[in-house]
Amino acid sequence: MPLVAGVDSSTQSCKVVIRDAETGKLVREGRAPHPRGTAVPPAAWEAALSNAVAQAGGLDDVAAASVAGQQQGMVCLDTEGAVVRDALLWNDTRSAGAAADLISDLGGGEAGQRAWAEAVGLVPVASFTVSKLRWLASVEPENAARTAAVCLPHDWLTWRLAGAPGLDALRTDRSDASGTGYWSAATGEYRSDLIRLAFGRDGLLLPQVLGPTGRAGHLRTGAPLGPGAGDCAAAALGVGAESGDVIVSIGTSGIVSTVSDVPAADASGIVAGFADTTGRFLPVVCTLNAARVLDAAATLLRVDHAELSALALSAPPGADGLALVPYLEGERTPNRPYATGAAHGLTLRTSTPAHLARAAVEGILCSLADGLDAMIAQGTTVNRVILVGGGARSEAVRRIAPTVFGCPVLVPPPLGEYVADGAARQAAWVVSGGQRPPAWTVGQVEVYDADAVPAVRERYAVARANVPDHAD
Repeated sequence: MPLVAGVDSSTQSCKVVIRDAETGKLVREGRAPHPRGTAVPPAAWEAALSNAVAQAGGLDDVAAASVAGQQQGMVCLDTEGAVVRDALLWNDTRSAGAAADLISDLGGGEAGQRAWAEAVGLVPVASFTVSKLRWLASVEPENAARTAAVCLPHDWLTWRLAGAPGLDALRTDRSDASGTGYWSAATGEYRSDLIRLAFGRDGLLLPQVLGPTGRAGHLRTGAPLGPGAGDCAAAALGVGAESGDVIVSIGTSGIVSTVSDVPAADASGIVAGFADTTGRFLPVVCTLNAARVLDAAATLLRVDHAELSALALSAPPGADGLALVPYLEGERTPNRPYATGAAHGLTLRTSTPAHLARAAVEGILCSLADGLDAMIAQGTTVNRVILVGGGARSEAVRRIAPTVFGCPVLVPPPLGEYVADGAARQAAWVVSGGQRPPAWTVGQVEVYDADAVPAVRERYAVARANVPDHAD
């Protein structure tokens, strides 16, 4: 049986799965942590990948491999292929001012936002690579002058797996390119004018954008490397999402995405017009704060995640009026990079661990539900909601989600590594060369249903409106 490898190089760790190319059956796996922080030396990702691959038994027997990874980072390389500076990750907000400047450059206000949405399907925020390029050119001009090529985290890792054969061998895929802010999913082309606007000069080398089964190079064994993917697109492929499926992923970030046959162009900037891994499109809403809010609540209450979940389920829906706005690292949706988290409705009655645990879970879900509303406003048809990510392992998250979303929620096996699985499925598609990726099953899917509790979101909306946003 041919084997394929899928890699998920996420913000927090690297996961590697080895699967049967025909059935998707898991054969072996490995993982290794990444360093904390929002600016990371790419060499740390390569070291983690090496460790995870070793744990997974190596890649010598795989027929193909593919790398998925955190989106929208910025890896700068000099003319020799050396890394110029630590990579800025998607959740690094120092480029918030640069994003605002880019909008002003195209007219400012609603006109500027509309111009960006029409050009590349998204409106600059701190997360996107285009904003980081503007920040680099403005704040670190010497590093900008040394930069000959810019790529994304999964591009760089794929290039390294291929032996780093030269800058002209850099490759990326549609899904990750669509999150840069200078490649259009609608036209399939880079916007050199926007790169010049952001970086101040021409001549910056960018990865070639591959189609769904394009080859980005080869392992030392000769096995092909797939084009790779951004993490949310890989997760959609990993769970087998089709048109009308909405995937809600609770990881380091919170992501609401859906497979679409048409590109999105939301002038408000809430919905980003990304591409998927199959040649279609993947409108996405991304929040900056998700599973780590559960980490923070567990730390604050001095409990583990199982105890946090039990506490949350012991409190009533709405936590008796206690609402937590989970902007612990600023926020991206809405675009409030300088905001902080806040608890509203503290009383003697709600000052209990159970109420705070419930408010933390509901705060994350309300933030994601706002994203789901934005998708629906853009014309998304919701046939079903699929809940994935590390946060989906929480029983409280699974049981409370339908009360907030107002619809049944499907949960694939919570221990699945769906980003890595999507990368592996892409690798299998490269091997098969078919019109569609191979049909894999994701295991037993659980359905969670409960009556909606509108008061939870109503209270959250009031609390959210009162959160200050400033740079002091």
